[in-house]
Order: sequence, then C-alpha cells, then structure tokens
Amino acid sequence: MADLQDDLRPTTAAGELDDLAEPYPEEAVVPAESYEPVSDPDDAPLTRAHAILAAHPVADGYNGLPWALKRLSYYDLELGESAVDTDVPRLRGGHVGALFWSLHLPEGLDGDRAVGATLEQLDLAKTVVRTCDEGLRPACTAGQVADARNCGRVAVLLGPAGASAVGDSLGILRQLHALGLRVLTLTGVSWASEAGLTRFGEEVVREMNRLGVIADLSGASPQTVRRVLSLSRAPVLCSRSAARAIRPHPVNLPDDLLAELGEAKGLCLVPLTAEQTGPTVRDVADHLDHIREVAGAHCVGLSGTYDSGAAHPQELGDTSCYPRLIAELLRRGWDEADVALLTWGNVQRVLRGADFTARAVQQRREQSTATIAELDG
Repeated sequence: MADLQDDLRPTTAAGELDDLAEPYPEEAVVPAESYEPVSDPDDAPLTRAHAILAAHPVADGYNGLPWALKRLSYYDLELGESAVDTDVPRLRGGHVGALFWSLHLPEGLDGDRAVGATLEQLDLAKTVVRTCDEGLRPACTAGQVADARNCGRVAVLLGPAGASAVGDSLGILRQLHALGLRVLTLTGVSWASEAGLTRFGEEVVREMNRLGVIADLSGASPQTVRRVLSLSRAPVLCSRSAARAIRPHPVNLPDDLLAELGEAKGLCLVPLTAEQTGPTVRDVADHLDHIREVAGAHCVGLSGTYDSGAAHPQELGDTSCYPRLIAELLRRGWDEADVALLTWGNVQRVLRGADFTARAVQQRREQSTATIAELDG
C-alpha cells in the first residue's frame, strides 16, 4: 500500500515546523498557591522551585487514577481523597498543570474484553472530569491544555491506552480517538512485538499520525522503537522510561536508544517509581541528569505514575511533591530554562507536533481501510 506521507518532512523537522501551525495564545502565568516563605538558606531552592513551577507547571505524563477509582464506592477529588495519591488539592500543591490519565489494563485482558474495558475507563474518566469541573478540565490539544491552565484548571488528557484496546482494527482506533484518546502504547500485540512492527503495525502508526494519536514506546522492543522513529512523522514519547545505564530495569532505555530518541525530537518521561528510578529523590535526579546529557534537555519530562500501584521514592509519595524534585535539580545547577522544558515545555512541543502532523497528513491521506488480515495474512 502506497504511503502517501512520504512527501512530508521527517520527525526531526516537526519541532522546526511548529511556528507554521495555528498560533496559540500567549500563556498567562497562573499565580502560585500560597505557601509560607522560608528563612532557612538551605530551603532557598524549594522556595525558588515553587516560584518556577508557578510559571512552568508540571505536565505529568502518566497517572493511573481512573483504574484506582474503580475500587472506591465514594470519593471526593475536589475536597481531597486520602484513598488515592491524586486529588485536586494535592495537584495544586504540586503545581501540576496537566495530567495524562492512563487507560492501561491489568494483564490478561485482550480482544473484545480489552476494547470493552478501555471504553469503560474512558467513560469513567470523562465522568470524573465532568464532576470535578472546578479543578479539572478535559483537553485534547496543546491549545486546550494551555487554556485549562490559564483558567486555573488542571488539564486532563486521555491515554496512554494499551495497543490491545484497538482490537486489531483501524476503525476502533479512530473511534477511540473520537472519544478523546491521545496516546497509544505500541506493545503486547502481534503487530508490535519483540520482532518489531508488521505491515499492519506500520499502517497503525501512519493512521495514528493522521489522527494525532501519539505513539508511546515504553516497554517496546528495540526493533519496534527504531522502526517507529523512522516511520512516524510526529514526535513520539516513552511514557514511563528512565535510564538503563543507571538502573537496569527492562522498561528503562539504554543510551543508544536515548540518543536516537533525542535525535528524533522524541520525549522520555521519567517515572517517579522506586523500582525504575530508585528509592530517593536524588536517584530520580540522577536519571534526569543522565537523560539530559545523553539525549538533550528537549527530550526529558516527568511521569509521576501515581495511583498506578507502584511504590514511590522517599519524599515523592503523591502529586503534591514535585517541588521537592525541582529543588533537588536546582541544587545541582539546572537553570530555569531547562526546568521549564522538563516540566511543561517538552510535553507542549510534542502535543503541538502531533497536532501539526495530523493537519498536514489529513490533506494528503484519506483514512485507511486496511485490515490486519490483508496486510499480515
């Protein structure tokens, strides 16, 4: 099947073309939540961290709240909910401006069961946002994320979902996108496996580019990562990957893949989990330092992975704790520009790149009618 995207620029040009996309309004600075000033000089980095995050809030790349809420018969996220790690008061305390809500499913769900469970999570997520409209606002694009922040709300984006959610059907992928899905993890299916992408898997990536669904490569095989990086015209991300050179977890990325991700203007979102990054704030900062050095400041972001069932490093137990991590980075000499990219700017760039690519591809390519039976036999 002919790829009608071949006349588009490669992924590495997506950031260069951001200025051709529809302009977004200048982002207003949301006032910081009030906090008591400190007089101890040792706490000066924490004071500065609060000030920086007031201007450049955290865009958290992975939060498991929808599944966590399924086990609760009652909850109040706007007043505060001690049974979970995420609620509106703690989001405000941590200066979180945007969240990606994971729609990942427990292992063992596939086929129609995976599609149905994903739809149920989408429904729950939309209901939660609708009932917490004083603190949360749904968003699909970079512009909507900025608008939510300027209104004092936390923007909620839906995804990542597992690849099994599309049921080996491009039509289901389109319907999930219509319902708000914006990130899809390319692992755990026959067309995106240890062997890499099949022909149908490549067609899925092309259709994701046309729709504006971002490819998540956390946990994908090196063959899949490299093929997606060469094929995708939009930036990609890794929603929960740290540096394997520091901690040899299978989902963490080796330096060669980090370098390739940086060259492709992709984004590595470092999870705040003891298993992947280590038990302390300093361990997390070590990963951020390493990825910035190997892949560049434009390639690193944050994934709290709160309410995902993971254990978190000391002092990073819930969504209010981001200032502690930023203070540690400031002590290590990070400047405000790199912190701003880490917390907010890099996620916004990837969202803008996905939006721009989708508009460009839609002018050149109709929706695909290919099936897995036709392409993979």
